[in-house]
Amino acid sequence: MRLVIGCDLEEFKRYYKQLALDGEWKGTFGFTEELDTNWEKILVDNPELLLAWKENDEIIGHAIWHETGTEAHREGDPRDNEDRNLLRKLCGGKMDNIVELHELWLRKKYRGKGYGTRFFEFFEDFIRDKRYDAIVYYADHPAAIAVCRNRGWKEGYLAKERWYVFCLSLK
Repeated sequence: MRLVIGCDLEEFKRYYKQLALDGEWKGTFGFTEELDTNWEKILVDNPELLLAWKENDEIIGHAIWHETGTEAHREGDPRDNEDRNLLRKLCGGKMDNIVELHELWLRKKYRGKGYGTRFFEFFEDFIRDKRYDAIVYYADHPAAIAVCRNRGWKEGYLAKERWYVFCLSLK
């Protein structure tokens, strides 16, 4: 398995669509059969926001990340009070120089092989090298939650959304 920063967008869209067709994320919040046009534009303008996991030149997983802050989402939309307060607590106050690991997925047949841990090791170093202050990740999948806990990320919970929220300070 190797991690690739950016990849051919048409290849990624085919992989993304196949995940939905295979039922890999049936019922999972936020995922659709087609890559959202807003995300497509963002990835065209900023291909490094897409990280692809490849094995034998086939995409087997992906992650999408973006800049964010404790006060507002990437598009400047203000966070609600519960989210903002939890992020301030986890990140150590008001911060603008953080990233959110927005979407993370590994095809089911590749799970349980340590790829998730290897991805987090890579991603933490990748973002640290870019001189960001922290990484935030919203998770509901037990394996992702376990990796964050095992790596020592600070943890909170958004009761309204039923998401675990993790923050890793890079300072």
